[in-house]
Amino acid sequence: MTEDYTCIVVDDSTTWGISEICTLCRVKNELVREMVNEGLVIPEGSSPETWRFNGLAVKRIQVTMRLQSDLRVNLPGAALVLDLLEELEELRALLGQFR
Repeated sequence: MTEDYTCIVVDDSTTWGISEICTLCRVKNELVREMVNEGLVIPEGSSPETWRFNGLAVKRIQVTMRLQSDLRVNLPGAALVLDLLEELEELRALLGQFR
């Protein structure tokens, strides 16, 4: 059995509303709201009706879902993991400048 995949090109200027991000990441609206409350994703806008999510939010939601499904990490744990992964990425980039 083969699966069909859809690819969406994401650049820094692309943003999505909450319903679009839910469809794109295959998550429920309530979960996105919980992720915002935990600080996992930080949308632009003052209310869920005006929220806009960027490519970084897509990546963070996808990694969070993977952490939850593979390792059963809760949302606060996922927030910590994501912050540490981003810090590690920054340090590696900085280290690469000195090589």
